[in-house]
Formats: sequence, C-alpha cells, structure tokens
Amino acid sequence: MWKFLRYITNNEAKSRHEEAFDAIFWVIETLALIFGIWILVEKHIAEWIPFLVIEYCWAMDNLRHNRP
Repeated sequence: MWKFLRYITNNEAKSRHEEAFDAIFWVIETLALIFGIWILVEKHIAEWIPFLVIEYCWAMDNLRHNRP
C-alpha cells in the first residue's frame, strides 16, 4: 500500500518533501471527493459534481508537482 501511495503522490524517483504528508493528503482528498459526490447526489444537485472533480484534479496535480 505504501508503494502505491508513494507512486500516486510523487512524480520523481525521490521526493523532495514529506512523503507521509502527501499520502495523508491523498487519502483525505479522495475521501472528500467520494463523500462530496454522495452528498450532492443525495441532495439532487449533481450538476456541481464536475466542479468537485475539477478541484480534486487540481489538488492532485499540485501534489504530484514536487515542491522544493
């Protein structure tokens, strides 16, 4: 599992920052996406789901670009 989390959150062979933080961030963001979609579907306002997915993709893109 740790190898998968390192792969999904890092685009370099060796990370330049805290790998544990990245893994926790990925888990929290993914759970927020799933929970957010569920809430939007339950409240019958599914038209906001694309915005939620775009924000998730933006967060994951920022995560994978190694910061110094």
